[in-house]
Amino acid sequence: MENFEFVSPTQFVFGKGAEEQAGTKLAEHGARTVLVHFGGQSAIKSGLVDRVKASLDAVGIEHVELGGVRPNPEITLVREGVALCKEHGIDWVLAVGGGSVIDSAKAIAVGARYDGDVWDFFETKQQTDDVLPIAVVLTIPAAGSEASKNTVVSNDELQMKSGYANNAQRPKLAFMNPELTFTLPTFQTAAGLTDMFCHLLERFFDDVGAVPVTDNLNLSLMKTVRAEAPRVLVEPENYDARANVMWAGMLCHQGLAGIGRHEDWATHGLEHELSALYPEITHGAGLAVMFPAWMEFVYDANPARFAYYGREVFGLAPTGDLEADALSAIDETRAFFASLGMPTALTELGVDEDDIEKLIPTLKANKGEPFGSFKKLTMDDAREIYRIAL
Repeated sequence: MENFEFVSPTQFVFGKGAEEQAGTKLAEHGARTVLVHFGGQSAIKSGLVDRVKASLDAVGIEHVELGGVRPNPEITLVREGVALCKEHGIDWVLAVGGGSVIDSAKAIAVGARYDGDVWDFFETKQQTDDVLPIAVVLTIPAAGSEASKNTVVSNDELQMKSGYANNAQRPKLAFMNPELTFTLPTFQTAAGLTDMFCHLLERFFDDVGAVPVTDNLNLSLMKTVRAEAPRVLVEPENYDARANVMWAGMLCHQGLAGIGRHEDWATHGLEHELSALYPEITHGAGLAVMFPAWMEFVYDANPARFAYYGREVFGLAPTGDLEADALSAIDETRAFFASLGMPTALTELGVDEDDIEKLIPTLKANKGEPFGSFKKLTMDDAREIYRIAL
């Protein structure tokens, strides 16, 4: 087990009607003027934004609204949010939505007390403790951003998608009502399940040996996601299934599932370039294609790890041939994603071989070279992984 420092300041309010406590809890934390940040029309049409605002009104908390967050949130709206915070003296940012909204809210909170351009943090990765506190009303279980230290934002002008990690931007409050996820489109639910599973894969496969306490937690979460995925897709209003998925999504990216490990994150880097070039690509769908391709390229660095994963998660019987067992585990991973309705090739996402060279410069700028930990990768390796994914 490697040395680690773990921070988890989030207070979770979980269950039916959780969002109705937003005002009370924020008041207890001293909030006076809140930026309510959300995505498109669904949060308004469902009445959720109005319910959240009513809870703020009931305790005398003033609020300013900023909607319009898109999937793969973009820096222009973040800058608008930063300006609103400075103009109105915002002291809390309240995200109402899924991972994209929360990531946008985090970036706003980081930039709100900064004199320069908030994109500086994504370029330099500089740390700051001067971050507005963040609260979340979660509507899409997927990214785990409601408890994580990470945010990812696109810059369309630069055709870049960049991440920023800082424990100071972990949300202080998270309101999680599984009923809010009942009406999610099937594809969105499936992409979220894929994202969760891939957060676990990024932590399970690295260059550290066995860490039983962490590995067993990770594998248990993988098995839970696998078990609940078909149930929640067939029965979208099954409260228990939705509740298990919502809580698992948080645990998949909060950090506990990677404690004492280096983690890898090469595949997320590879996918981020795809959805930076083509913002219409859903993150989970891109990961469904890229992870099996990455696995095929790197498994020979430690086939025993892949065979172990296949036994524990998919129940594969050992054959005595580690390489064959590793390849079977990769096949099962691709089949699992396909069973959720996810794509299996980049061509299904409108990406072709001519696009590969467009991805490499920003990948190198974002990840450096070499990158990854399970197997150190070069830009030529990245090119080959993209080709495998075609």
